[in-house]
Amino acid sequence: MSPQPKSHFITVADGLKIHAREYAGTASHGHPIVCMPGLARTAMDFDKLATALAEGSAGKNRRVIAIDYRGRGLSDRDSDWQHYDMRTENSDILQVLAALEASEAIFIGTSRGGLHILMMGATRPAAIRAAVMNDIGPIIEAKGLARIKGYVGKLPQPRSWDDAVELAKRIMGVQFVGLSEDEWLTYAQLTFEETDKGFVPRYDTALMKSLDSFNLEQPLPVLWPQFAGLAHAPLLAIRGENSDLLAQETLEEMTKRHPDCEAHVVPGQGHAPLLMDETSIQRVSRFIARVDP
Repeated sequence: MSPQPKSHFITVADGLKIHAREYAGTASHGHPIVCMPGLARTAMDFDKLATALAEGSAGKNRRVIAIDYRGRGLSDRDSDWQHYDMRTENSDILQVLAALEASEAIFIGTSRGGLHILMMGATRPAAIRAAVMNDIGPIIEAKGLARIKGYVGKLPQPRSWDDAVELAKRIMGVQFVGLSEDEWLTYAQLTFEETDKGFVPRYDTALMKSLDSFNLEQPLPVLWPQFAGLAHAPLLAIRGENSDLLAQETLEEMTKRHPDCEAHVVPGQGHAPLLMDETSIQRVSRFIARVDP
C-alpha cells in the first residue's frame, strides 16, 4: 500500500506558513530526500517519484520531503511579491528543513529547485549529501527563460479540464512529444485547481512580477563558481531531450567539471522532465541507492 503523505505547515521568520509534504516508508533508512520544484510548480509534481522512493525504489524505504515555496501550492501567499526571490525562498527552505530535522539530505531540484541546490552549495554545502539537478545548470539559455517569462502568471482561465489540457498542450506540446492523454491530464491537474472561482493556477500570479527584473537583452549570470561548491556531493544531472533551458553542451561540461556527475537525458521531453515515467524514476532510484547505500 502506498504511503500517504503528511502535510506540515512551518511558520518561517516573517510569519508565513510554508507547506511541505512528507512521505515516509516503514522503517525509513538513509538520508532524507528533499524535493524542490520549478518556479511556478508545487510539491505535488513529485508525488509519483516521492511515493516510489518512500516505498523502497532506491533499495530501501526512504523519507521524502517535498516543499511548496511561498506563494505556491498550499503555502501562504505573500502580500509583497518582491519576497518571491531566491534568497527569501532559500531561507524558507532551510527553516523548513530545520523544523523537520533534515539538516543533511539528498536534494532533488527541478529548474528553480536546482538553482536552490547551487545556492546551498555556496552557502550550506554540508547540508548536501548528494543532488539530482533536473534540467538546470550553471548556464541558463535565454530562449527558455523568455518562454517561461511569456506565460507565468499570464495564462487564460480554463473553462473545463479538457480546456486545461488543451492549454497545456499549446504551451508545452512542442517540447513534450510523447505524453499520453492521461499524462496530459495529470500535468493539467498539477498546474490548475478547480475552485469556486473556476480553474486557477496553483501559484500566486503575482509571481510574474519577479521575472520582470530579467533583462534578456543582457547576458545571464554564469554559475560555474556555485557549481564548484557541489564538488563534494555526488550529482545526477538530468536533461530533457528537447529542453530550451539546459543545453546539451552545458550538460556535458557539467560531467567534465564535476568529479562524480552522472548524466541522464529523458527522450521526448523538454523543460523540465516530469520525472513520472518509470525509466526516470528508476534512474533516480539507482543513483540514490549508489550514493547513500
